[in-house]
Amino acid sequence: MPDIGSACHELRIVDGPVNWRIVYHIATDAIVVLEVFAKKTRATPRRVIAKCRERLAAFQQASARQKGIRDAR
Repeated sequence: MPDIGSACHELRIVDGPVNWRIVYHIATDAIVVLEVFAKKTRATPRRVIAKCRERLAAFQQASARQKGIRDAR
């Protein structure tokens, strides 16, 4: 999902009448689940995209800090 960031993808799950979406990011050392939601419209809601971007940025910042700690050792 390039709207969110590179290496971000959407998994689609049909569960009876509900269509679920799992938005995730593939990092070199982790798979990060950014959001799980029931899809009700054709387009992904803007609030979901915004929340995913926010969570991805937080993960990337934490990952960079952790990498800095590991590199300092």
